[in-house]
Order: sequence, then structure tokens, then C-alpha cells
Amino acid sequence: MAKPVQIEVWNPNGKYRVISTKSMPGTRWINLLIEQDCRLEICTEKKTILSVEDILALIGDRCDGVIGQLTEDWGETLFSALSRAGGKAFSNMAVGYNNVDVEAANKYGVAVGNTPGVLTETTAELAASLSLAAARRIVEADEFMRAGKYEGWLPHLFVGNLLKGQTVGVIGAGRIGSAYARMMIEGFKMNLIYYDLYQATRLEKFVTAYGQFLKASGEQPVTWKRAASMEEVLREADVISLHPILDKTTYHLVNKERLAMMKKEAILVNCSRGPVIDEVALVEHLRENPMFRVGLDVFEDEPYMKPGLADMKNAVVVPHIASASKWTREGMATLAALNVLGKIKGYPVWGNPNSVDAFLNENSQPPAACPSIVNSKTLGLPVSKL
Repeated sequence: MAKPVQIEVWNPNGKYRVISTKSMPGTRWINLLIEQDCRLEICTEKKTILSVEDILALIGDRCDGVIGQLTEDWGETLFSALSRAGGKAFSNMAVGYNNVDVEAANKYGVAVGNTPGVLTETTAELAASLSLAAARRIVEADEFMRAGKYEGWLPHLFVGNLLKGQTVGVIGAGRIGSAYARMMIEGFKMNLIYYDLYQATRLEKFVTAYGQFLKASGEQPVTWKRAASMEEVLREADVISLHPILDKTTYHLVNKERLAMMKKEAILVNCSRGPVIDEVALVEHLRENPMFRVGLDVFEDEPYMKPGLADMKNAVVVPHIASASKWTREGMATLAALNVLGKIKGYPVWGNPNSVDAFLNENSQPPAACPSIVNSKTLGLPVSKL
């Protein structure tokens, strides 16, 4: 028998039983569920990551839906248990779902939700923040100051990189990559080189228009270039930010050979997925090239870093906080809850999962739809006409 798991219960007499494997920011997501006659059980176990056995205990004999986290292993075992308990809905509180075996979910008829459309600007802002922190050696300087080592101004003290007029490289110019590029171009008058399988027409038009504005103001115009290969970006850019999806083609996208192509004083930023960088090769490169710097929000074997990375002064490392703004995290909780609620209530799937403002407006009721179900086509779920 599975060991009982500590929970907090809302609306104990609710008709539908919904589980949240973690407490999530905000209260709107809670209210939306209990207003629709859900009994909500929030796991309060003092564990960062729940095991499969913990989640099985939470699901129990009857469960209509589960809101889970990117750190959990949702495969055959959990989806079969959820199906046996009468559940038809699971949603990650995340845009990614690498932790989910979607084929297993399909097998048991479970809708899998995610939360895109709310992380774009927040993630891009963190990538920009890491770019700045690495360029100007902010973390090193902060540690130096706190240690009482500052004895006065010196010509060579923490000399870093000027961004103005340099080239920013973006690998993966989708929503987040394009938002990051715009921040760096408009904020620091950087030129752009990008690589993507698809042409980023809107981004190109933005850079062209901004370049014309600068020229009309008597300043040097910014430029853009769509690279023919990722290697071209690595060779030419001064700051490179990675924004690809993670699949077998992007695993270790940045490896020893590609690191060697980059400029000796380049800056590499990753807020996408940890395994797109060969972290062992990165540690070696950082050690051999002290003026090369990185800003990392994600890691190959989270929550762990490869040996030696934590010792590198030329690495800025933060614990997967790209989406950690109050507005975004509360929005993610709301979207995840509405994915589960919508499936329970038999609502159709929203037509554009990247346009979710209607669900996030706290002054009105959300649409009667599931914001984003990744396997909706396979399950044959109807699409909202709203």
C-alpha cells in the first residue's frame, strides 16, 4: 500500500476531485476550480520532487484530473493509474513536456495540457539579464564586494564587454528568441544574426525599421542577417542565446567542436533546455578560456551541475527561474488549472494556445475552453469556435 501523502483540501464536498502535486502561486487558479464544484487537493509534502509512488498515492482510487510539474515522471505507470481512477486530464504547469510520455497518455485517453503563451517576455527578460550579468561580470563583482576585497578603483578591475554595436546571435528565432533579440537590439543597438529553420519575418521587419529610425536620428543603423547555418552564428556573434526545442537533433547542439568556433570573449546564454549544451565540454572550455563567459538557467542533469561548473568564475548560474515572475507563474497556474477543468467539463480546445490573454484577465470569466492540449488532435477533441 502506498504511503499517505500530506495534502491541503479546498472545497471538500466538491463533485470533481482534482489533485495539484505542488502548491502554485496565486489564488485565482484555486478559486476557478472550486467555483466549478471541484474538490481540490494540494500536496504539501516537504519534497522538491515527488516520486511516482508519491503521485500514485495522491491519485488514489478516484481522481478526475491532475496538475503536475515538469520535474515529475509522467509515463505508463501514472497515466494507467489516472485512467483507472476515472481521470481524463493532466496538465504540466510548464510550456515544455519532456517529462511526459504523450504516447502513454494517448493510450489511456488522457488529455495532456501545457501552458504556452504566458512565458515569452519573462523568459526573454531573464536571457537578457544573464547576457548583461555575464558581459559586465556582475556576479563576480558582487562576490568581490561582499568579501570586503574592494580597496578602491583600479583600471583593470572587472573589465567586461560593451554590448553597444556588437552582434547578438540567436539560435531559434521563435517567440522567445525573437523577443530576446528585440530587447538586445533596441536596448543596446546590437546587430542581429540568427539561425532558424523558418524565416523570422516579423523580427527582420522590426530590425529594419529600427535601423531606419537610428539612421534618421544620425546614429549608426542596426542590421540583421539570417545565417545559413548555426555554425555561422557561433563564429560571428559576440553574444549568443539558445532558444531551440529539445529533441534528438538538438541534444548537445553546442559541443566541444562548436564551442571552439566561438570568439574567445564570446558570451553564451541558455534559457531553453539544459541538454542542448554538452556541459562537460563547456566546463573544459570555460577553464581554458577565462574571458569566455556563460549565463545558464538550465542544466543537463537538473538539479545537478556537471563537476567543476560551480567553480567557474566566468559562469553565471541560476536555478531554472526563467518563468519566475509573479505575473507569469500565476498565469501558468491558471492555465494549467483551466486545462484540467476544461477537460472535466467537456469544453473544446482553444484555437490558439499562444494567445491566452482572455484566460488571464482577472476581471472576467475565462472562456469555456481548454487553453492548450498538446495531444488534442490524436484524441479527436473539438476546437473552440470562440
